[in-house]
Amino acid sequence: MVQDDDDRSAAGADNGGSEGEREAAGQTDASGQSDADDNGSEDAALVEVEALREQAAANHDRYLRAVAELENVRRRAARDVANARRYGVEKLAQALLPVLDSLEAGLATAEQASAESLRDGKKATMRLLNAALEQVGIKELDPHGEPFDPALHEAMAMAPSEDAEPGTVIEVFQKGYSIHDRLLRAARVVVAREPADNGG
Repeated sequence: MVQDDDDRSAAGADNGGSEGEREAAGQTDASGQSDADDNGSEDAALVEVEALREQAAANHDRYLRAVAELENVRRRAARDVANARRYGVEKLAQALLPVLDSLEAGLATAEQASAESLRDGKKATMRLLNAALEQVGIKELDPHGEPFDPALHEAMAMAPSEDAEPGTVIEVFQKGYSIHDRLLRAARVVVAREPADNGG
């Protein structure tokens, strides 16, 4: 009887040992799996960090290139402005050279020239000058007979007129000039007004 009890105790001990070993093995497996998961997460994080570093480096390179290009544009613009200031009148100067030549030729022959030839020479020089001004976009404003325009004309006086409509330019003291769509000088004019009523 005692022997049977000992056998059962030994069997229980064996079973208990087997269960303990299985639990320990299970814990070992779980721990190994957890370590593997941690290693995988760490590797993924390192890959992501490296990718972010590469992207940051690429963005910084693009930034440096953009700054360099902007500086080049600024330098080119400054150079263009400087050239425009220095050589902006080149076209006008070239257009005025024939006028200068005509004046010099007229002065060279002035002593032997008649009054009529001097007058013709002045007219020719005037035509050359007008052509030179037109080449650079300068136009003459001669508003005689036109309605008064305060944007283009400067009224020096008003005079009664029986022939012209009130508000019409009846005399031009000084012609005006414009360059392209900008006024250089307003024309100085006399503007018509209604004549005084002497019948009253």
